[in-house]
Amino acid sequence: MLLMTTATATITHTAALARLGHALSDPTRTSILLALREAPAYPSDLADALGVSRQVMSNQLACLRGCGLVESIPDGRRTWYRLADPHLASALDDLLRLVLVVDPDCCSAEGCTC
Repeated sequence: MLLMTTATATITHTAALARLGHALSDPTRTSILLALREAPAYPSDLADALGVSRQVMSNQLACLRGCGLVESIPDGRRTWYRLADPHLASALDDLLRLVLVVDPDCCSAEGCTC
């Protein structure tokens, strides 16, 4: 039996959460979101801070933009990025506070197999 709440999820809600899940499924995208929750940044600064190439950063920012999670702000000849919605920063903070029990037979530093 499906339990309905006063805040019934719609197809739009489901799609939004799926986009967030997709974004968080990649460690680089997750790191970008966590960095942007602190402050807006230029892609080159993010690439340097995260130790990835500028091409990788460009591709990951395009994915996050497509998911509606970040927005680009023109600044002269450069562009900086910020979270598209300030609520996303607090949502990420809430996710960081979650305590998860990890089965060492399933997940290790190399990744999860389950």
